[in-house]
Amino acid sequence: MLPISVIIPAFNEAGNIEESLRSIPRDPRLERIVVDGGSSDDTVRRAEPLADRILVTNAGRARQMNAGAAVARGEILLFLHADSRLPAGIPDDLIRTLEDPEVAGGAFCLAIDSPRIALRLIAACTNLRARLTRVPYGDQGIFVRKSIFDRLGGFPDQPLMEDLEFARRLKRAGRVVLLPKFVRTLSRRWDREGLVFVTLRNRIFVLLYFLGVSPARLARRYDPIR
Repeated sequence: MLPISVIIPAFNEAGNIEESLRSIPRDPRLERIVVDGGSSDDTVRRAEPLADRILVTNAGRARQMNAGAAVARGEILLFLHADSRLPAGIPDDLIRTLEDPEVAGGAFCLAIDSPRIALRLIAACTNLRARLTRVPYGDQGIFVRKSIFDRLGGFPDQPLMEDLEFARRLKRAGRVVLLPKFVRTLSRRWDREGLVFVTLRNRIFVLLYFLGVSPARLARRYDPIR
C-alpha cells in the first residue's frame, strides 16, 4: 500500500481540475485519483495526464468520494475539492500527524483565494470553529486513516452535509487534528451568489440540519457548485 491517496470528486471542473492536481506534489508516496460525476465538459480529458487513476460515476460528491476510496491504495485518504489547492509538504505532514495512534484524521486551515477582507474574515471564523469543535468542513481537505474510513462506512450517501456528518463521526472515532497549513479554495461561490447571501444560507442550513431537517429537503433549496 502507498502511504497517501488524494481523492478529488469533480463535476464540470475543466477550468480548475488541472491546477488542483498540480497542487499535489509529485511524490512516489502519493497517488492522485479523480472521480468524475459524468461531466459534460473536458474535465476527464484535462485530468488524464496528471492523475494516476480516473473513475466515472453518477454525480454526487459523497458517492464519488466513496468510489475513489474503494479503489485507493493509500493507508491515508485525503479528500480534496476540485476548486481547492493543497499547501506544500503534504506527505510528511500527514504521515507525521498520523504516527500518533490516537489521531483518527483531520483537516487543514481554510484560505479563500480573494483579497476581500470579508472573505478573509469568513475563513478565519471557519478555522476558529474547526479548532473549537474539531469538526472540519469538506473544503478544508479532510484526511483520515483508511481503516477508520472503512469502519465508519465512508461518507453518508446524502445530497448535502455529507462532509459535516462524516466529520462528526470521525470525531467520535479518535482525535481530529487541524493542521496549521492552508488549503486555498476559490471564491467563486461568494462571487457568483453574493457574500451575505451565501454566508447566511450556509449558517442557516447547518442549523436546520442539526435541528433534524433532512439533507434531501435542504438540497432542494440549495444549489452550490458541487
